[in-house]
Amino acid sequence: MVPFSILDLSPVAEGSTVHQSLKASARMAVKAEEFGYKRFWLAEHHGMPGIASAATSVVIGHVGAATKRIRIGSGGIMLPNHSPLVIAEQFGTLEALFPGRIDLGLGRAPGTDMRTAQALRRNLEAGANSFPNDVVELQQLLDTPVENQAILAVPGNGSHIPIWLLGSSLYSAQLAAMLGLPYAFASHFAPDMLLDAIAIYRDRFQPSATLDKPHVMVGVMGAVAATDEEARYHFTSAQQQFVNLRRNVRGPFPRPVADMGDFWSPMEKMNVEHTLRYAVVGSPKTAEAKLAEFLQETQADEVIISMPIHDIEARLTSVELFAGLGSFMRAAA
Repeated sequence: MVPFSILDLSPVAEGSTVHQSLKASARMAVKAEEFGYKRFWLAEHHGMPGIASAATSVVIGHVGAATKRIRIGSGGIMLPNHSPLVIAEQFGTLEALFPGRIDLGLGRAPGTDMRTAQALRRNLEAGANSFPNDVVELQQLLDTPVENQAILAVPGNGSHIPIWLLGSSLYSAQLAAMLGLPYAFASHFAPDMLLDAIAIYRDRFQPSATLDKPHVMVGVMGAVAATDEEARYHFTSAQQQFVNLRRNVRGPFPRPVADMGDFWSPMEKMNVEHTLRYAVVGSPKTAEAKLAEFLQETQADEVIISMPIHDIEARLTSVELFAGLGSFMRAAA
């Protein structure tokens, strides 16, 4: 059985507002719960007009209030942007509000440009270098307090919130293996080191009080619709967004276009198609074949799907159609 989860960035669609985007995230979480997805995670990004999930803990609370059972959490919190104590208090509060439903996925990247990262972190070098120690400190703050412990996370201590490490390179794979934590790889936008990272994580994994064997989640972009043509049309929004990122063009999440030919150069097309080569785009039949191939290659324990679709109704349809692939994927696994 390969559970499906959703990664959401609360996209601020062109022609929409942040208020509408956050409402759309709640609707998407409700739909994900209805159709049996395991988790609904939100990602921390800053300074991006097309993304509304910068205050990630707040948005997790928003989708938590709209749902009843689905696990909710971060995919991820960029820990070098914060003190471990602040994150322990925030997620301890979320765990108190939504008991037994909170996941804490941690990343090492800034989630933004360098100037904005400087404004967040103040000391960029210290933040990156202290990541392993910060993860361990955060684990201790969420654990049962020891006698005479000087610093307490309140709320937070004793909550034992599950921590995941997220990565797009080999670094977090090694750290997750060393600490015995579950590992999620960002193959939805960084495919190149996926198989090497999974192999390192599995080969070097050390059992811990948290986890007795390796657990790998892999990411895919997804757009499933009634036909291949319609799904490809919706996915042009994501393709445009990736081109805009490389051009350093900041704006809302773009409307889809009928033809990408006039939008990107041949080099841009090649780069984006390489970056998004694991994307699952098409009709249910096409999506099944693509996803089965991906699972066969990775032998992943979970799949987390980002659905960058401009129109919320089409996004909700994709959530439903993706869920329909579940029985097929369980049989294939």
